[in-house]
Amino acid sequence: MTITVITSSPHKNGSSNLLASSFIRGAEEKGHTVTVFDAGHSMLHPCIGCGRCGMNGNCIQKDDGNRLRELALSSDMMVLVTPLYYYGFSAQMKAVIDRWYSYTTRLSSKHMKTALIVAAWDSNDWTMKDIREHYLTLCRYMNFENAGMILGIGCGSPEMTRGTEFPEKAYRLGKSL
Repeated sequence: MTITVITSSPHKNGSSNLLASSFIRGAEEKGHTVTVFDAGHSMLHPCIGCGRCGMNGNCIQKDDGNRLRELALSSDMMVLVTPLYYYGFSAQMKAVIDRWYSYTTRLSSKHMKTALIVAAWDSNDWTMKDIREHYLTLCRYMNFENAGMILGIGCGSPEMTRGTEFPEKAYRLGKSL
């Protein structure tokens, strides 16, 4: 299987990328081909809602969104990796999602597998409620098959994250595909 892992943290060595690395290790050990798109450090402009793409054409913006589009449309699975920012996706991941607009028709017709990996400082029982629901709504709208979620609470720093069960859970998710 060809998997695109979309990371979106501005911290290259942060907790969400640590979890992504664990997932990638498991997926590659299983024999899958993994490509990482680093939205946290790409030139990716937000959708401006011009409608010129018609949800099935080329975006007028000339940035790294074109590479993302190629990766997404050629993959069997996408993994969305984000730090939790105010109980939702990071701005970088939200830009990724919004840019799907120009190829929504083709992307949703793939019925591709997706997974969500999130790292949050908080460990309250309600910390992941809203991002979980947002992700599941995206899956429903885009005809994605949810292959799993790693909702890493208490993962505010890499040191904290290493002391939790979430790196192992991310590894097992990758290995289970």
